[in-house]
Amino acid sequence: MLVTNGCGLYSKYEHQPIEYDISQICVQDTTGSPISALSWREFFTDSFLAQWIECGLKSNTDLRIAQHKVNEANATLYASKLALLPSVSLDADGTTSTNSESRFTIGPSAKWELDIFGKQHNLRLGAEASFYASQSYLQAVQTSLIASIADGYYTLLMLDEQLAISERTLKTWEENIRVLQALKRAGRTNEAAVLQARANRMKVEASTLTLKDQIKAQENAIRALLLNPAADMRRGKLADQVFPVAITAGISMDCLSNRPDVREAEFKLQKHFYDINVARSAFYPSIVLSGNAGWITSAGSIANPAAWVANALGSLAAPLFNKGINKSNLKIAETEYEIASLEFQQKLIDAGTEVNDAITSWQTAKERLILDKKQIVALQGAVHNTRLLMRNSNTNYLEVLTAQQRLLEAELTEATDNYNAIQSIITLYHALGGGTE
Repeated sequence: MLVTNGCGLYSKYEHQPIEYDISQICVQDTTGSPISALSWREFFTDSFLAQWIECGLKSNTDLRIAQHKVNEANATLYASKLALLPSVSLDADGTTSTNSESRFTIGPSAKWELDIFGKQHNLRLGAEASFYASQSYLQAVQTSLIASIADGYYTLLMLDEQLAISERTLKTWEENIRVLQALKRAGRTNEAAVLQARANRMKVEASTLTLKDQIKAQENAIRALLLNPAADMRRGKLADQVFPVAITAGISMDCLSNRPDVREAEFKLQKHFYDINVARSAFYPSIVLSGNAGWITSAGSIANPAAWVANALGSLAAPLFNKGINKSNLKIAETEYEIASLEFQQKLIDAGTEVNDAITSWQTAKERLILDKKQIVALQGAVHNTRLLMRNSNTNYLEVLTAQQRLLEAELTEATDNYNAIQSIITLYHALGGGTE
């Protein structure tokens, strides 16, 4: 290939450094593999969840569409590589006349545009960037899908836990009602206490119906995500979930470059960079070599040529006036590059913010879980003590009902905070570009 370095059309795109600083929270991980380096199988160890993810990766509509986009970009890249080669065709023409002999010409011809000023070269580099951007988009869709399935799975585990707590509390309230009715017959309490207990029981019963409805809706949402209306919804328990120890380790700032959406944004920026080069090449001449060879037959069989012919031709076309189109195309390409640059910078800022938010949420949820456990222990002691006082003194049984209601609320809150901690871990894994094989 002929090249002209003086034109500056072959300048290579340079990787954009990550300048967004989140070093106060994201420090270098020196204790083990970075979170983003873990495959989803290493990160999500629940066997039921793994089956759901595998099902989603095989059938999800968005993921399959993204794969087709990769295939489309690959076809474009293949065509751009072949554009550097000559085009060859087989031509045939003929004339016939009543006043003269018929003449036929047949033979191959070739045409080759010399890429001296880099048009095809930069088109190929731009196609490569588009192809890699489509691959990054595919990974971004896959990562998002895995995170969505995992989030839906752990939402179900949280709802299951809350339903189990509510059903357990429902039995406790039924026991309370029987005790209060016995105390009422003994003259140690009144009808108001019995009615209050029944009201509390109905409140918990209504809560269990709501939870069952939420569970059914969540299962249907996951089945739609998996594109499988008959998907098996068997699952584990919230208390049994474990995650890699590396979660507690520091996070390197460089991990942001692993995010597929960040890579996609930079590949798009790279593509627009080469679009500028292509637009600049329009200001320079194009040189085309063409030639053909074959034979001429007159008034006879084509298999018996009357004469052989061959010719070669070189042409040069230099742009002089194109109604300002070339200048406009260059201006458009430069503008699109600036837009892509701003989008890439914004993507980096958003990525850093998501990582920060996920880490903060995880730390907050862990602290809340510590307080939740202490509160539950305290309320369990309060329920036990108020029951003892009621049996041995004139303590109002409403104090027992109040303590049990607060205990229920604390246990439900603990389940929610446990889910929030897991959700923040999933968000962090997603924010760092995890979720692939």
